Amino acid sequence: MSQFLVFAEQREGQLKSYALEAISEGRRLADAAGGELAVCLIGSGVSSLADSIKGYGADKIIIADDAGLGVYSPGAYAKILADLLKAGSASVALLSSSSMGRELGALLAAKANASLLSDVIGTTWDGDHLVVSRPVYAGKAILKVAARRAPVIVTLRPNVFAATAQAGSGTVENLSPSLGDAESKVVVTDTAMKASTRPELTEASIIVSGGRGVGGPENFNIIEELADTLGAAVGASRATVDAGWRPHADQVGQTGKTVSPNLYIACGISGAIQHLAGMNSSKCIVAINTDPEAPIFKSANYGIVADLFEVVPALNQAMKDLLE
Repeated sequence: MSQFLVFAEQREGQLKSYALEAISEGRRLADAAGGELAVCLIGSGVSSLADSIKGYGADKIIIADDAGLGVYSPGAYAKILADLLKAGSASVALLSSSSMGRELGALLAAKANASLLSDVIGTTWDGDHLVVSRPVYAGKAILKVAARRAPVIVTLRPNVFAATAQAGSGTVENLSPSLGDAESKVVVTDTAMKASTRPELTEASIIVSGGRGVGGPENFNIIEELADTLGAAVGASRATVDAGWRPHADQVGQTGKTVSPNLYIACGISGAIQHLAGMNSSKCIVAINTDPEAPIFKSANYGIVADLFEVVPALNQAMKDLLE
């Protein structure tokens, strides 16, 4: 019987939306393989999250709840997961392809001598092994990989997999991790959290992004106004970030964040391949650009060849009228 392990990422005692996506995908794979699904939750004061996890099909919920784990420590978290992989003989471990998940997945693969498949956008169970789909060549092609050597560590792209509620037995097992100095080589002394009423970029279902066509940082207010009307996150191209118009945290693209929202509105973005690599898995792409030959239009579902300073305010007002 195949065993599946999912790391459920949380922040400040709240499960991330993509953690539920990973649990649901783990449940689907476990059902296809006739296996069991274990979900690992690590942190401080996180035991209360077990009920939420149980509602997404977990057979077992393993909780490492310790004051020393309140701040993310890559060494400690990877040690706990590696021990679980060994003890439970799990053949597949699923993590989210977030900043934490990408770092943790690589470290876990090294500790467990496991295969690593990152930024996965599709999974299937083929008889006795896992087959995944992942974008390559900046999203120009999709590679299918058969993982025949267990264990295999997989990071799943956020907002690609559906989070589906499903009752599970949800047996809770409390874990008392044994951690030494080797797992505490990296110590976080302070965390600076940016306060924002907008959704986090990689979790947002709608993103409004601005490029060099916005003209300058003082003009990003029209992008922000449309985003606030739609309850969306604000993104940016690398050109605007390099120019100092927006913080790097807003950058979408190959050297920024990879996003998969339901709706991506690109304003004044030409569509360089590096930018497309970060957002071409969006469900619907709307491009606004004065250049009819802009590469972004080749990937867009809807294209508007016009001045964004005319289109975006009009679109914002139309959305306000519609929502009212």
